[in-house]
Amino acid sequence: MAKARGHVRQRSPGSWQVTLELPPDPGTGQRRQHIETVKGTQKEALKRLTELQRGVDQGLPIPKAGLTVSEWLTRWLAEDVRPTRRIRTYERYESLCRVHIIPALGQTPLTSLAPAHIKTLQNKLADKGLAPASVGYARVVLHGALKAAVQQDLLARNVVDAVKPPSGEKGEVTPPEIVMVRRILTLAEATGHEAFPILHFLAYTGAREGEALGLLWKNVDLEKGYVTILQTYARARVGMIIQPPKTRAGRRMIDLDTRTIQVLQALQGQQVLQKMQAEGAYDDKGYVFCNALGKPIEPKWPAKNLQRLAHTCGLEHITLHSLRHFHASVLLASGQNIFEVSRRLGHASITTTADIYGHMLPGQGKKQADAFAAMMEREAP
Repeated sequence: MAKARGHVRQRSPGSWQVTLELPPDPGTGQRRQHIETVKGTQKEALKRLTELQRGVDQGLPIPKAGLTVSEWLTRWLAEDVRPTRRIRTYERYESLCRVHIIPALGQTPLTSLAPAHIKTLQNKLADKGLAPASVGYARVVLHGALKAAVQQDLLARNVVDAVKPPSGEKGEVTPPEIVMVRRILTLAEATGHEAFPILHFLAYTGAREGEALGLLWKNVDLEKGYVTILQTYARARVGMIIQPPKTRAGRRMIDLDTRTIQVLQALQGQQVLQKMQAEGAYDDKGYVFCNALGKPIEPKWPAKNLQRLAHTCGLEHITLHSLRHFHASVLLASGQNIFEVSRRLGHASITTTADIYGHMLPGQGKKQADAFAAMMEREAP
């Protein structure tokens, strides 16, 4: 079988036409060609031609022309992402595509995507003020979409692989200090603030917000002093959703200290009184953290109240998620084993814990230096 031939010619600065000569039509004997446009350099256009030639020589189908990046992303989100990913993950992917990727690349033919397009996209997102991590996340989403296109023979290669990811070191976590959290919780308790129980629980357990909101009384054992995390509660565009934790490690038991047990006992007693006062209006769904009528708390409610309390205390930049960082930092500062801290936080891997909180481990460098010196002395002649 004769090998596929072709050529490249410049159409305009930065635009190249790639023409691949295909075997004649077996039925009519007519000449056949595959033509596409590559944005970038002549070298990139020649590389694309080589890929197409290799694919034809190996009997692979020619990628379909005419499909735009926007059309493919829309199809990929609907057919690949939505059926297999958690709803909030799908919504994040869809939002990144709609807000950032499609406006920049949507009208580009899928088969014409070149590394230059990816470089331009990353630069545009950075110029818009997106952090390197956010630009990197958009890149991950686009890479996943193009990987699926390659698997379906719509593309010969994934051009994202040819472009370096955005540079920029990930910022270190800076949790609030103990005195700051103590001031907020003391104010909330002294004023009888409705948010005190959940804010105390988050600070004293390191649980995620959605895990606390989804916690049921049937999964709380105050006698033995632990709670079991089996579900999360969050808001999505479709409404409120209840789902299991993302990973097996997220499904865990969290031991409680005496003070937190007392806080939950008081909350339990308060809910019994509210149920009696509300009579038939109380809708008991079994949630630990609920409103005066037994319904689950609106997910934004704890964060809003934390901000108000922090502002009253003259504190800023304290978020609900920072209470999780606070809990981890206090445990590590007290010398707790990082493996046990990782389990308590529900991280899928201890590597995640080390990446986020490794810089907080006290005295590790000194211990390592002393251990090395001791070994050297032991082996001295």
